[in-house]
Amino acid sequence: MDLDELSERIGYRFERVELLDRALAHRSWCAEHDGADSNERLEFLGDAVLGWAIADIAYRRFDDLSEGRLTDLRKSVVNAHTLASVAGEIGLGAYIKLGRGEAAADGAGKPSILSDAFEAVLGAVYLDGGTEAAFDLVERHVATRLAATIDGLGHLDWKTELQERCARHGRPAPEYQLTSTGPDHEKVFTAVVRVGDDRLGTGEGRSKKAAEQIAAEAACRVLD
Repeated sequence: MDLDELSERIGYRFERVELLDRALAHRSWCAEHDGADSNERLEFLGDAVLGWAIADIAYRRFDDLSEGRLTDLRKSVVNAHTLASVAGEIGLGAYIKLGRGEAAADGAGKPSILSDAFEAVLGAVYLDGGTEAAFDLVERHVATRLAATIDGLGHLDWKTELQERCARHGRPAPEYQLTSTGPDHEKVFTAVVRVGDDRLGTGEGRSKKAAEQIAAEAACRVLD
């Protein structure tokens, strides 16, 4: 695995490359390698750093927005769907270390795994290079999406948006089917949304609500 190439994709050169290596270690891989640390602690740290950086950037760039709209703006990019997209652009999936079963199930393409890995990488950058390096990473890869989201702030509740679209066009109300994997304290939920006989979207998240929102957003994009 060429971590130098990944560093170039990220746009940051690590002094302690072992931090980047740990950020790529999914728990399924660690279960097959005794003593290996997973990326979950780094993910926890990266999530906090991401929230701070986006809040700072949004506050400074959009001084005409109310607190509520700033919150919506932050949510529009700090979510599994957006972070998975960012991770995909970087090509992060090819570098994530997965257990055999997760790899066979195309784990490198799952939004939850991609988004968690990106947050772990951000946590690693923060530990290695400090606040400035982490802030630069967020600004370069995530904050670029803020401006494009402004016009859609009124439609961030995708479940409501999908329900209203179906009603306007005389279609049945959306129905959501939920499944989950993992232990109780680390569950990942998958939601499938159907409108009548049509399966329109799928979403994954750490909560039922998050999974349903991502599925509803996917369905709205299909209807678009």
